[in-house]
Amino acid sequence: MPHFLINSKNIKENKITINDKENYNHIAKSLRIKSGEKLLLIDENQIEYETVVDNITNKEITVDIKNSYKSNRKLDFRLYLAQVPLRSDAQNIIIEKATELGADGVYPIYSDNCALNKSVIEKKLPKWQRIMYEAFKQCERAYIPTCFETTTLENIIKQKSDYRIVAFCERCTEITLHEYCQKNPIKKDEKIIVIIGPEGGFSQKEFNLFKENSIPMLTLGDLILKAETAVIVALGNIIYEYENFGKN
Repeated sequence: MPHFLINSKNIKENKITINDKENYNHIAKSLRIKSGEKLLLIDENQIEYETVVDNITNKEITVDIKNSYKSNRKLDFRLYLAQVPLRSDAQNIIIEKATELGADGVYPIYSDNCALNKSVIEKKLPKWQRIMYEAFKQCERAYIPTCFETTTLENIIKQKSDYRIVAFCERCTEITLHEYCQKNPIKKDEKIIVIIGPEGGFSQKEFNLFKENSIPMLTLGDLILKAETAVIVALGNIIYEYENFGKN
């Protein structure tokens, strides 16, 4: 069922009016939705609405609300990805999959071995936010995650008083993710930042930065994974650890 973000101000009694250009064009022109067909809508308060199209004019779409409820399509904890962007189109896949897996946001990091210039990363931010929006619609998430401004490892680590921060460092590790989570279970509503480096790995200076700030350096196993694979495996395994060994 198609899934679209609306504003609650467009809800009146048991009807919703869709009159913003983007949603109107997607529904009426791209999908060619007709009267009587179903639409799934969600507002800024994370309330989902199961609706049926009542009328379509050349400017707006009116739907009837058949059912509404609080969306549960979100994680029970806050998950953020802090990652050094890749040069290839694989970065688009990382942004998409992080959104599908439930990440609340992505912090693009400019690191010592980053393959992109900072100015190039900044030009790509609107595109990555757009990918998040499209992925939000596709997987029917409760809200749209955020692609933050370009930052540094130092700035990420400064947030450790408010966030649990872990770094995946395949060639310089202290403990596996599973072993770490067994000793430090993930709790409901906890905020976690997952750091993943560039294809060339972190510099010695950055390894020292992790050590100096007591940031756990974790491994996903004996195999050396490509950066895009590491992101998907790391986020997926953290969610698994929470579902099976956390929640307290």
